[in-house]
Amino acid sequence: MHLGHQIPILNIQNLRVVREGTNILSKLSWTVHPGEHWVILGPNGSGKSSLLSVLGGYLAPTAGECDVLGERFGESDWRDIRTHLGIVSSAIAAMVPPEEPAAWTVLTGRNGGIGLWAHVSRAEMEEARLWLSKVEAEHLAERPWQVLSMGERQRVLIARALIRSPRLLVLDEPCAGLDPVAREGFLAFIQRLLARKAAPSVVLVTHHVEEIVPGFSHALLLRRGTNAACGPIRETLRSSVLERVFESPLKLSSRAGRYRLEVTPPKRGVL
Repeated sequence: MHLGHQIPILNIQNLRVVREGTNILSKLSWTVHPGEHWVILGPNGSGKSSLLSVLGGYLAPTAGECDVLGERFGESDWRDIRTHLGIVSSAIAAMVPPEEPAAWTVLTGRNGGIGLWAHVSRAEMEEARLWLSKVEAEHLAERPWQVLSMGERQRVLIARALIRSPRLLVLDEPCAGLDPVAREGFLAFIQRLLARKAAPSVVLVTHHVEEIVPGFSHALLLRRGTNAACGPIRETLRSSVLERVFESPLKLSSRAGRYRLEVTPPKRGVL
């Protein structure tokens, strides 16, 4: 539970993004308090990627307010604000040099760059190993990027994001490309991460309710660029809300803290 006197980690109010006359995001509001772990859920085209682009400072809002730890987009240097945000995405993964050892990839997180071309000291290697140990991947320190599995790469990128001790860690569809066994292993790791007292607030961006593990406390459900629901998971993750989000008949069920979505197949001839 968050404390009322604490500054929100993230506070977005009435956010609007318009490009070429099209509303990409509209009247979107979302607040993340310390101690909360969030899921952002929505179909393709719902605005998830655009929202992350705003958080990263790559997409300027047309209207509304976006604050990170009290610093406002447009009024503060977003390069400084980014130090409080750790974003793990497929875009970063695609740019890592294939022969770069995992420890070097972790060290690039200190300045947010891609590719480490400077000399790496023994102390820096120990620092990288420390952060890899925090994501249960110290054994990967000297392995090159090109031989790592998808799940191993995600852990290395999480260590890369954590090296700056961000207040908010955003995982953008981290299970994409994982087989079922690797996915469950990775999600078990995420559940352990959420349980740590020193963990930052985590935001999981996904299409799939099956990836929501115990430990996530809140959910932001997006539909056509705006809030369909926003709040504690027990209030937002419901069949009626998800039907509106995905615009299809479906049924949400849960067992042992995990969720499953059953979708009614469309009628023949309907895509």
